[in-house]
Amino acid sequence: MILLNDISSFKEELNNELTHNILPFWINRMQDNVNGGFYGCINGKGEVIKNAHKGSVLNSRILWTFSAAYRLYGNKEYLEVATRAQKYLLNYFIDKKYKGIYWQLNHTGIPSISKKQTYAQAFAIYGLTEYWHATGDGESLEMSIDIFKTIEEHCFKHKSNGYVEALSEDWQPIGDMRLSLKDENMYYTMNTHLHILEAYTKLYSVWKDIHLQESLLNLIEVFLDKIIDKDTNHLNLFFDENWKSSNKNISFGHDIEAAWLLNEAALALGDKEIIEKVRFKGNLLVDAASNGLMSDGSMAYEYNPHTKIVDKERHWWVQAEAVTGFYLHYIQYGNEESLIKAYNCWNYIKQTLIDKNQGEWYWSILEDSTPNIDNDKAGFWKCPYHNGRMCMTINNKIL
Repeated sequence: MILLNDISSFKEELNNELTHNILPFWINRMQDNVNGGFYGCINGKGEVIKNAHKGSVLNSRILWTFSAAYRLYGNKEYLEVATRAQKYLLNYFIDKKYKGIYWQLNHTGIPSISKKQTYAQAFAIYGLTEYWHATGDGESLEMSIDIFKTIEEHCFKHKSNGYVEALSEDWQPIGDMRLSLKDENMYYTMNTHLHILEAYTKLYSVWKDIHLQESLLNLIEVFLDKIIDKDTNHLNLFFDENWKSSNKNISFGHDIEAAWLLNEAALALGDKEIIEKVRFKGNLLVDAASNGLMSDGSMAYEYNPHTKIVDKERHWWVQAEAVTGFYLHYIQYGNEESLIKAYNCWNYIKQTLIDKNQGEWYWSILEDSTPNIDNDKAGFWKCPYHNGRMCMTINNKIL
């Protein structure tokens, strides 16, 4: 039986991790006071790479994290960082000619990759809407709405009912649509749809527009009908224009993340039928994700059913989503086994992933149990979003 003081201690540990380790790292190490905004990279050895390119996703995730933290704690230092991120996004990442968000800038703020990755548009909405939540800044909400309309105009394909992965600077088809080098070059991806869902849920919490409502409902149905595999209950990851899946790898971290993000989207809409459908599928997703749990409480990265090979590298974001997802499953279903899974994964994080010398978390723990210092401590993909959100969600239900 779970004791209330166990949960209280758990929350206090997460609160301390956020306010004494994660946020101070980004405040003290990542602000670029020469060129503005934030440095593009701190490598795994803790070295600031001052001429690294600056990614739109990193900037938007910093914006979301510090806006949410200010809303919760009222710390003016958090507001200063959030405002820095908001101003840099509006001044440098926004394409003032064709609209939307550039994918990447050089270290001085000039676009170096100007394509329109739909994933990046979604995170701009997510960050700007949270900034409005924290400050009431009308310009941020107006820009969120403008980006939503831009996504719907250019990225949504009515014929096949999905959001294309990427387009050119002026919203034309491009050959290479990949989000990263490890991804398949496919028309539709689970990952992009998941984070459009997340962004639209956030925007709908403050802007009850009928088109947005219809789009959010449609995204939920796309997950239920096309993305969640009907045989395995895992997520399929990559699809052609006709929603034929091309990849059979299983991403345990995305399974558990999708389970709780889908539930939040359904709750935001308030439709009882949709809520029940999502609860049923979400429960199956959580069970499927549990197949990735290791004996030490951590969650493996991926599994290839064809080769039967498990990628046992413990990535930071997967562990953070496991803690969040299992905890929320306990809250939603009263499942104490899920709470124990969240505790066990948090204990693994405390013992291995947190860098107690230089701050923040390592990118991952390798299969030989050593920290991965070849990948970034902070950078294009390594942001305070997954672990920061874990702490804030469990402590205050901030979404």
